Amino acid sequence: MSAFVDRLLGVPGWAVLTVVGLVVFAEDALFVGFVLPGETVAVLGGVAAKFGHVPLWAVLAVTVVAAIVGDSVGYEVGRALGPRILRVRLLRERQRGIEQAQGFLARRGGTAVFLGRWLALFRALMPALAGTARMPYGRFLTWNALGGIAWGVVVVLLGYAAGASYRTIESRFGTGAAIVLAAVVVLVLVVWRVRRHLVERRQRVAEIG
Repeated sequence: MSAFVDRLLGVPGWAVLTVVGLVVFAEDALFVGFVLPGETVAVLGGVAAKFGHVPLWAVLAVTVVAAIVGDSVGYEVGRALGPRILRVRLLRERQRGIEQAQGFLARRGGTAVFLGRWLALFRALMPALAGTARMPYGRFLTWNALGGIAWGVVVVLLGYAAGASYRTIESRFGTGAAIVLAAVVVLVLVVWRVRRHLVERRQRVAEIG
């Protein structure tokens, strides 16, 4: 393992687990997903596990539990506040996405909770909307748990696999090539996030106009 990657991921294991757990939890419970999608930190947790900074089972467990508990809190917030939750300033700017999520929930019911976890916008909205719609909690929890387990395992293992790819490239072509690859991946992610933000901003401007 290169010294560069060791410094990059050399934070204590407990700090990795804490950050992963808090962000994944807050994404659904507090709508943090509009700013920082939980899959980003979950993938990074998987990468850290591949490099031996934290046990893979621990990242998987923290991610899955945080996803399920965060969704449950988001559900209770929606259930307690009802339609008022949709008037929160952060949500007023995303009316089109809210309408799409509400329509999806009305059509698919519990499966929307499961499928919504795989889309960043729906993942942040669906628990609160399910609570607002008064979906029975037992039904919500079932689909929430299934989605949380499937999503958590997939995204963490993707990060774990990405870490394995880095090691393969480093062993065959050297540390320099691996660092260049990592830089390219980071750049692509940044460009993708910026472009998506601009598209969403244009959509909001068009809706207001």
